Amino acid sequence: MLHTAGATRPEERIAAVPARRSLSIVIPAYNEERRLPPTLERISEFLAGAGYDGEVIVVDDGSRDRTPDVLAELRPRHPRLRVLRHPMNTGKGFAVRAGVLAATRDAVLLCDADLSTPIEEVDRLWRWVERGYDVVLGSRALPRSELAVKQPLHRRGMGRVFNLLVSLTCVRGIRDTQCGFKLFRSAAARETFGSLKTFGFAFDVEILVRSRRLGHRLAEVPVRWSDMPGSRIRPLRDSCRMAMEIVRIGTRV
Repeated sequence: MLHTAGATRPEERIAAVPARRSLSIVIPAYNEERRLPPTLERISEFLAGAGYDGEVIVVDDGSRDRTPDVLAELRPRHPRLRVLRHPMNTGKGFAVRAGVLAATRDAVLLCDADLSTPIEEVDRLWRWVERGYDVVLGSRALPRSELAVKQPLHRRGMGRVFNLLVSLTCVRGIRDTQCGFKLFRSAAARETFGSLKTFGFAFDVEILVRSRRLGHRLAEVPVRWSDMPGSRIRPLRDSCRMAMEIVRIGTRV
C-alpha cells in the first residue's frame, strides 16, 4: 500500500480514535417527582454529546410522591436509565450503596437529583482519574470553587461545625466531604461501599475513611455549585443525627 507523507494508515486511524469514557451515574432520589425530569434530560443530552459510554441509575428510596410513576414515564425516553426502588425510605447512604453495587461501567459518579453541581463538571473530575486517582471529590471549599448561589447563613454555619467535627474525629485534610458530586473508579467504589454501615447523610465520611485505609489515591477538586431550593436537610434534627453518625464512624470503622 502506498503511504503518502501526511496520510494516515487505516490502523493508525483506529489507534487515534479516543476510547469512550465508561461511566455509571448514580442518583439517589426521595420525593423527586419535579426535579428528576429536567435532570435526566440534561444528563442524557450531555452523555450523548460528550463521548461517554454511560448509564444512569436512579435509586428511588421509598418516595411517597409520584416519583415512581414519573420514572416509569421517563424510561421509554431515556434508554440509558435504570431504576432501582426501595419500598421504604432507608437513607441516602443506603440508596447510594445500592446504586454503586449495581453499576456496570468503569467509573461511578455520585450525583444529586437537583444537579447543584452541573453534570458537565464530571469532565474536570475525570482528568484526575486519568492521572491515576481512585476517588475524586468535587469541592465547594477550595479557592477555585465557583459558588453561583451560596447556602443560607445558617447552613454555612452548620457546614463549618460539621467539617470541624469530621476533621477532629475521622478525616483530616479534606475541606468538603459533603459535596454530592464524587467520581470513583469502579473497583474502588465497590471496595468502599460494599462494607458501608452509615446509611444517613454522613455516609460520605465513612466512605472517605475506608478509602484512605484501603490505600486509594484521593483528590479534592474545585467545582461549580449552586444552592438549590427544596433541600431534604432538616437543620436541627439532621445536624444531631449527623453528629452522632460521625462519632460512630470514628469508633467503628
